[in-house]
Amino acid sequence: MTVDKYTIIDKVPTTLEHHALKLKICGMKLNTANVASLQPDYLGFIFWENSKRNYTGSLEAIPHQIIKVGVFVDATVAEIKEKVNTYNLLAVQLHGSESPEFCKELKATLKNIQLIKVFSIKNEFDFKILEPYETVVDFYLFDTKGKLPGGNGYTFDWDVLKNYPSKKPYFLSGGIGLEEVNQLKSFLKLPASKYCHAIDVNSKFETEPGLKDVVKLKELKNSLKEI
Repeated sequence: MTVDKYTIIDKVPTTLEHHALKLKICGMKLNTANVASLQPDYLGFIFWENSKRNYTGSLEAIPHQIIKVGVFVDATVAEIKEKVNTYNLLAVQLHGSESPEFCKELKATLKNIQLIKVFSIKNEFDFKILEPYETVVDFYLFDTKGKLPGGNGYTFDWDVLKNYPSKKPYFLSGGIGLEEVNQLKSFLKLPASKYCHAIDVNSKFETEPGLKDVVKLKELKNSLKEI
């Protein structure tokens, strides 16, 4: 870990009141440098062999202000630690059935890494599930429940989040594309969005798995500036 990494991690909020909505672009694989030139807040790299976007290459130089996120599905602590060290990851996203105890162990092992735990939603969600994770993760990420752990390409009912009981910042994910910008603007006017830290985009901005449409992403980034 470098001093630069510590500095960046310290800037990531743990509570939110007023903030600019951040952007995470996930499923990076084939044109990372071009996407990084847009300066998103986060870039996500999937380390799961069953994914079409499974990352196995060597990372091009990415500015330190962009937080590199490793996405894992039921990996071991040792496997995650190896990827963090190999790719100089600044955050870890857990997209499987990882327990609170596992998250606690991981946090103790990777002390300066931000930890994001994913929960899948369709038309309803029992928020009591979050309680054991409150003290062991830094962010939640709410994604659409589907056949795959992520990248299913459609949104869940964001009205479910009106019952969000926590003050922990969260990422909003699942099928967000340019067509959802107006819906997103409406959502961000609601109390349910108070702790929405970032949106997470993936498949709606691809020409093939792992190859991002930079023109569309630039349009999205400009749209977010208006929110």
